[in-house]
Amino acid sequence: MRLTVLGCAGSFPGPESACSAYLVEEDGFRLLIDFGSGSLSALQRYAGLRAVDAILLTHLHCDHMLDACTYVVVRRYDPSGPLPALPVYAPAGAPDRIAAAYSQEEGPVDDVYTFYGLQPGTFPIGPFTVTVDRVNHPVETYGVRLESNGSVLTYSSDTAPCEALVRLAMGADLFLCEASYIDGVDNPPDLHLTGREAGEVATKAGVGQLLLTHLVAAWGSEADTWDAASAAFSGPIEIVRPGSRYEI
Repeated sequence: MRLTVLGCAGSFPGPESACSAYLVEEDGFRLLIDFGSGSLSALQRYAGLRAVDAILLTHLHCDHMLDACTYVVVRRYDPSGPLPALPVYAPAGAPDRIAAAYSQEEGPVDDVYTFYGLQPGTFPIGPFTVTVDRVNHPVETYGVRLESNGSVLTYSSDTAPCEALVRLAMGADLFLCEASYIDGVDNPPDLHLTGREAGEVATKAGVGQLLLTHLVAAWGSEADTWDAASAAFSGPIEIVRPGSRYEI
């Protein structure tokens, strides 16, 4: 299993990164998890315009799904002809949200995407066994656990601390976890994690490596986030970058 970070900026694109988008590959199958603002550019840079076999959108905030709207043009108007409808696993409301954001006049996008509604549970996508569960965020949001050939990758999506996240991360080889907030300040409740909280989840779940993502460059400090996470988790920690690749 290989993870490529296409975008990792939190909440809005940063000066060096698009928003959340992660390409996971196994046996030639390419699953794109989230498709946030600006990440279509990164898809072309690090993989390829058609390098997607399925999409999983963890929730419908713009920084995790907006470029699925832009991608309609790629799939519908390819010079060689329309591309086959792409499977999209997403929360309820995704078809209408994507269609409205693309164009209210042009109607549905079911020629471009075949939608499957997410709900807590386990199901296959290509070679992956996928488990999703609701996490602690203001809108319907799913954390994701991918398993294939004995390897496990867990992605937190956006969440405040919750037991579902610990369960999804249990024993994962790689734990890709958001760390949007800075410790020691008065953060809004039930929205995001701090570096310390990400480290605490990693320790409880016994993960192999913690990858920190979704930092908000304009409002935070990478050094403070890393220090806070390392105080709570003794294993290897890395702050991800666009183009970073990890073999699991």
